[in-house]
Amino acid sequence: MGYPECCVQSMNRKLLLAVGIFLSAAPIAPSRDQRASLLPKLQPGQTLTYLVRYRSDKNVKTESSLVVPLAPTNSQIDAHGLLRIEILDLQQAGGRPAIHARCQFLSADGNISATKPASEKSPSKAQPLAPEGKPIEFTISPDGIAEKVTGLDTLTPEQQQVWQEWVARFAMAWAIPAQRAKVGDKWKVEQPEQAPSPIAALSWARDSSYVRDEPCGPAQLSLTGEATPSNGPVDTCAVLLTAARLVQKSSPKDATPADFKLHNLKTMGTARGSNEIITYISNSTGLVVRATEEASQQMDVLVAKADGSNGVHYSVAAKSQSEVLLLTQAPPQP
Repeated sequence: MGYPECCVQSMNRKLLLAVGIFLSAAPIAPSRDQRASLLPKLQPGQTLTYLVRYRSDKNVKTESSLVVPLAPTNSQIDAHGLLRIEILDLQQAGGRPAIHARCQFLSADGNISATKPASEKSPSKAQPLAPEGKPIEFTISPDGIAEKVTGLDTLTPEQQQVWQEWVARFAMAWAIPAQRAKVGDKWKVEQPEQAPSPIAALSWARDSSYVRDEPCGPAQLSLTGEATPSNGPVDTCAVLLTAARLVQKSSPKDATPADFKLHNLKTMGTARGSNEIITYISNSTGLVVRATEEASQQMDVLVAKADGSNGVHYSVAAKSQSEVLLLTQAPPQP
């Protein structure tokens, strides 16, 4: 969740819509005792294509006797983007890959765009795909963190959100403590909330488990922009379930972050949230084949001067959905 200056920014955690990309036939799955590496197996020069969908709905109530020009407002986002990822370099550190890559949005004369509503379909006539806008270059560290990101600030807010959804889901396997995992494994991770917030000391407590193996396969993008099952080879995917909970370690009576104190402000209130992520990772390639996330967050906060005067009360409720799909290839050409 993020909040501009002394106000609330959009609370972005994500969720997804189901798309039938799993095939009926499947190779024999590994036994429950067999451990496999779920980290991606990549090569420099390799390219990947992903379809990302994102929807969010934020409702804000503001109570103040003052005029607050930068107060957060209700908002809705319904967007999707087609991303092409090119692997530029690959290094190993402690058995985990560090990936330097370039990402570019693809567009067919604007028919496939990060700012187009995800509920709309592209025209049936096939259009050659072409890069849209400037590329993003970035590194995924051996810890699974996106670093050295350049070009993100040239994108629209919707495109930035789509890219952030993709990288968060793509880097899921880096969060697994063991280098090799098997069905039944469970692990816990706690990560501080990085986005600016009027509530201090927020963190995400994530409980994950490797629940089962399932047949899977990448999707194929049709001429109408729909993700449909591919006729390609059938794979087996590890199915990971993650339940995350937003934890507030600051006191509701004084939840003031350091940067708010610098501006002689005080905040009081609470923030909470939860999300559920289902991730399908190929046992053979380590690539995320599909990931879906549902999220909801609530915040109730009073922002005032340090002496308690000129207070503004915000009540924010947000829900979001996101979906990340690996594609076999770009849409077929005419």
